[in-house]
Amino acid sequence: MRLEIAGFQSQVSGLDQRVTTVETQVASWTDRDQELLHLRSKLTDLEDRSRRNNIRLLGFPEGIEGADILSYLRDTLSKLTHITFDPPLGFERVHRLGPKRKDGKGRPRPIIACLLRHGQARQLLQAARTQGPLRLIFPKRLQIEGELSFPSALASAT
Repeated sequence: MRLEIAGFQSQVSGLDQRVTTVETQVASWTDRDQELLHLRSKLTDLEDRSRRNNIRLLGFPEGIEGADILSYLRDTLSKLTHITFDPPLGFERVHRLGPKRKDGKGRPRPIIACLLRHGQARQLLQAARTQGPLRLIFPKRLQIEGELSFPSALASAT
């Protein structure tokens, strides 16, 4: 009987050591989870900062910009928003999203423009919000939007 009790005691002490090991591992996992959440929020912040000068232009028909999209946007955005920019709008890069549609039908591809100055991007977004639907020489409604990272876009949608 004493041998059985001694065997149970050794099994219990072995189990106690295993439980202690598992608890230590779980504690380290929660620390890693917190670190991962912190790194994820930093990544989202960096993505948003890198996109803060970007605007997305929706509703501009394909090919309306001609060969020089920079000059077209500089003139058109000033006319649409009734803002005189000083210095003039400067773009780091401008392009349409996605491949060109072969049939030319369907919705026009969005235009992404990265402005050189953050203040001008904010002015355009503010004007687009306050003026309501923007219209040019074609009947479609135009939109100017900011661009956010996916997590930020989800958070602002809720």
